[in-house]
Amino acid sequence: MEFLVRQSSAAAASALPDEQRQVLRTAERVRAAELREAGILIKLWRVLGSTDSIALYEAPDADALHDALLSLPMFPWLQFTVEPLVTHPQEKDGTDG
Repeated sequence: MEFLVRQSSAAAASALPDEQRQVLRTAERVRAAELREAGILIKLWRVLGSTDSIALYEAPDADALHDALLSLPMFPWLQFTVEPLVTHPQEKDGTDG
């Protein structure tokens, strides 16, 4: 199942000292690479003009997605909006029906 995940790290900017935030960002990149290798993190975009991101994840269910997000080093300071995605009928057979 695919999920569109909007992620904001604004809370980390005010809650963490710069040095700790940099260490966590490095760890976050490592974990993101592991999730990519595992086929869970499919695509990642930066939101223009902010440090927010939008990602496409693939997981068997919401519990598995939650576990993946929970594994992110910055999880305690992140805010997520998750949208489960379903295939549009036009994508299934190439018609408008």
